[in-house]
Amino acid sequence: MGDKVTFIGFGEAGRAFATGWAGAAPSAFDIISGDPGQRSAQLMAYDRAGVMGHESAATALRGASAAFCVVTADQALIAARDYAPLLAAGALWLDMNSVAPDTKRAAAAAIEAAGGRYVDVAVMAPVHPAARAVPLLLSGPHADEAEELLVGCGFSNVRKAGTEIGRASAIKMVRSVLVKGLEALTAECVLAAEVAGVCDEVLASLDASWRETSWTERADYNLDRMIVHGLRRAAEMDEVVKTLDALGTGSAMARATAERQRDIGKRHLRSPAGLGPKIEAVLANGRDQAA
Repeated sequence: MGDKVTFIGFGEAGRAFATGWAGAAPSAFDIISGDPGQRSAQLMAYDRAGVMGHESAATALRGASAAFCVVTADQALIAARDYAPLLAAGALWLDMNSVAPDTKRAAAAAIEAAGGRYVDVAVMAPVHPAARAVPLLLSGPHADEAEELLVGCGFSNVRKAGTEIGRASAIKMVRSVLVKGLEALTAECVLAAEVAGVCDEVLASLDASWRETSWTERADYNLDRMIVHGLRRAAEMDEVVKTLDALGTGSAMARATAERQRDIGKRHLRSPAGLGPKIEAVLANGRDQAA
């Protein structure tokens, strides 16, 4: 088997990774190539990136030693199952999609059953403007081979997270709770602040009170406040919900915050020193309640 590389999916991530490729031009296939309304635009995207576009996955994957799967999240498992039989024996399938660990394990089962070698790849930052400098986490039994391939293809920020398929994805998914959650909280806050006519004042207040600390320190402090004052904070958030509903800007995040604060506050736990003991106290109480 040669060194042919194929992209399955050629949207934003595929184009960012493939453009300026060093060495032999990779192949690419995107399912929208079969849509007459989008075919010409997709062909232009192949040309601009300098890849060899194909109208079928079979021709794109023929003879490939590695396939970069960069489809949409809802298509990740479908692609693995549909295209696994088209892989050459021993070909690497680098699943770079943002999906749950269980989804990656199911995709791995399909790839491995067909004779391929599956790698869980988590893309840990936006692909623009970083492109092949974007941080990648790898996990699974073939992570070593994948790291060698990726570095050889010009990816400069690659790290192995372990030999278990799903570990890299777990890091990505759990991190997104905070990253995407903060985005949603930001939107809910500033939209309401603007409608209320207090946006500048709210942002200035946040600038004045938001301490620059490590995320370990932030998590320790935030969890302490919930353990000690969760019920009081939940009551305040109930009023926040009323405020946002009156403004008509949406209160989904505030409602969920009230629920989470109330859930931890009503346990009446002692707040031990340190983040680890706090987490264990909350988890242990949850296990006791479930028993």
